[in-house]
Amino acid sequence: MRSRENDRLAITPLAVKDECAVIRFSGELDQGSEEFYLDRIGAVVATGYRHLVLDVTALVFCDSRGLNCLLALRWLLQRREGSLLLACVGRRLAAVLALTGSTDMLPVFSSVSEALRSLPADQRPDWPPTESAGPDIPLHSPEPLETSWQKDANPHFPRDPEGMDS
Repeated sequence: MRSRENDRLAITPLAVKDECAVIRFSGELDQGSEEFYLDRIGAVVATGYRHLVLDVTALVFCDSRGLNCLLALRWLLQRREGSLLLACVGRRLAAVLALTGSTDMLPVFSSVSEALRSLPADQRPDWPPTESAGPDIPLHSPEPLETSWQKDANPHFPRDPEGMDS
């Protein structure tokens, strides 16, 4: 299974089919990992995946900056007529979503199987994955983040602390 990680976050593709990908997040989604996240997930979206199921079982920390990363991804996928679904959300992330009122925008499912069932049958990858090695999808964006994430129009795109784009 091909996984890309920095010292705070690992992103591992688990299953794909046509325009849908199931991806596992492990570690922390915050300011320290946002550039890595934007680059890796931007590459997945740029490749043509419009429906993403994020298995966040092993995501141990997500602050407001990480939440903005998820909301920015949701915004981008919706512009491409896709969806972002969160599976296996732990108590801490569930609390962040509830406190911010984000549960209406970020659908939460108890399992990857349940999340996949909410998508059209012809878009669902096999679950659980049948191959021992994970799918080979690009996890590095060849285009600048400004292009793939459309910074100026995306209201959730993470900004630096001084309000200036990095």
